[in-house]
Amino acid sequence: MATSHATNEATNEATNEATNEATNEVTNEATNEATNESTNEATNEATNEVPYELIYWHVIPGRGEHIRLCFVEAGVPYSDTAFTKGGMDVLHAYISESNTGDELNPPPLAPPILKHGDLVISQTPNILQYLGPKLGLAANGNDDIFRINALALTALDGFSNEVHNCHHPIAIDLYYEDQKEECLRRVKDWVKNRLPKYLGYFERVLSGKASKDGPWLYGGVLTWADLVLFQTVDGTTHFFRKAIAAARNSGKYDRVFRHYEAVKARPRISEYLASDRRQKYSNYGVYRYYEELDVVVEEKAEEKAGGKAEEKAEEKQKKKQKTRQKKRQKRN
Repeated sequence: MATSHATNEATNEATNEATNEATNEVTNEATNEATNESTNEATNEATNEVPYELIYWHVIPGRGEHIRLCFVEAGVPYSDTAFTKGGMDVLHAYISESNTGDELNPPPLAPPILKHGDLVISQTPNILQYLGPKLGLAANGNDDIFRINALALTALDGFSNEVHNCHHPIAIDLYYEDQKEECLRRVKDWVKNRLPKYLGYFERVLSGKASKDGPWLYGGVLTWADLVLFQTVDGTTHFFRKAIAAARNSGKYDRVFRHYEAVKARPRISEYLASDRRQKYSNYGVYRYYEELDVVVEEKAEEKAGGKAEEKAEEKQKKKQKTRQKKRQKRN
């Protein structure tokens, strides 16, 4: 009786163990199969993705550079009319006054232009908002897209559009040489008032809770807004070398400049910046350099006087301390 009981118990135990092992094997096999299928599906989708075509000017990095940086960071291939034979013919055909578009796409006014399958869109922020989710540069997607877009638009407003207007304050169609006096007046005001305003804003963003303690602008991950801020600060640094150097040395915007260096150090970005694909700035684009416009903010007379008064007070205090020390030494 005892023998039968032991035999049944052993049999049941072996059966259960075999059943569990078989179940686990089937479950693991199904899980692996599902995982592989999901991975393969994502890989195939990326592989079968229709090509991205950037239509932009050659010679200058310009506004097209924001789009290039997104492709570079994501490691996604794209074609670029700036580097292809006949590329400028393609660009001019798109912006020609004879182009009325097609059944789906109205004609673009100006580059940058993105062609992706049947879709043809223009305007830098519009293209970036389209590419962000597709290239994995949109945090968690959904409403995050609009928060990220607001940050990108602010960087483009302050460090691109306003900077451009510093060398064309009166009219776009006038040469810089035709409005030099107005340019200098505009630059002095921009460096004094607008530069610290925008640097200060992004310093606040990077110290805010939504950035998740940095180093990125939003959600603790790199997004297209980070690439836009990097590129606009880089261009502004080329234009306003003395003013940016002073801003760095002030210590007021350390988070902004740490952010700049963090983007610059990204492996794919770093490799791209050192390559021939990264076009140099020139006096044909948004970011130019004119020595006469490379200014720093001059301190007001009262601020200088206040600074000197503080220095005198400090010196006076130091002399008093030395006198006291000498008296104590004599007593001892």
